[in-house]
Amino acid sequence: MSQMDEKIENVVSESIESSGEIDTGNLKGFWYADWSFPIMVSILAAGVFAGTHMYYVHHVGAFNEVAVIALLQAGITGGGFGAAAAFGTSFLFARILEGSLVGILDLGGSILTGLGVGIPALLLAVNFKLPLQSFPLAILTGAILGLIVGFIIIGIRKFTVGNSNSTFGADVMMGAGNLSGKFLGPLIVLSACTASIPIGFGSIAGAAIFYYWKKPVAGGAILGAMVLGIFFPIGIK
Repeated sequence: MSQMDEKIENVVSESIESSGEIDTGNLKGFWYADWSFPIMVSILAAGVFAGTHMYYVHHVGAFNEVAVIALLQAGITGGGFGAAAAFGTSFLFARILEGSLVGILDLGGSILTGLGVGIPALLLAVNFKLPLQSFPLAILTGAILGLIVGFIIIGIRKFTVGNSNSTFGADVMMGAGNLSGKFLGPLIVLSACTASIPIGFGSIAGAAIFYYWKKPVAGGAILGAMVLGIFFPIGIK
């Protein structure tokens, strides 16, 4: 054995021996503490909810994909908030479980879609518009919702994963929000049909085309409704 091989073997042996020793001295600060996590989520949620307020009042500023905001816009223009509420809250529920048990929080699903679209759609569906009409209230509402979500995630994690080495099968929840969205195509089509006949026809045509292409039906329904909505707009009530 050459000297180089001996050196490599010694380095590997030392690495194996020290692999089980983790220095936790630097893991006790603010960025690693459980109590700081709800604060971070609260700050993010406050900004995103304020962005939804900007979109509701000024029609610009929402933090999300165009297709997702189109669901919220459909409700604002009188098409109903059912699709946006179902889509957003399904993401929020799935991401809370995923973040708690798996240890990975999808900000796009939990904050942008869940708190940025799903919860506002629920509030608007029951005609509770004040948090979305006032900028200070939007900031406060988002911050409170973020705190609640953060504490729920930490609480679930403490009493489940924190007491064992199991993820309780939550690994299968990875991407569950995306999967649940596949079943919302019919809801989107129904919402478009209640908006107007041309928009409903466009939604049906888009869903059929995407189904033929083996693509997500929800995306086709949204795009089809948007295309026909350009030529047959609905006046804001």
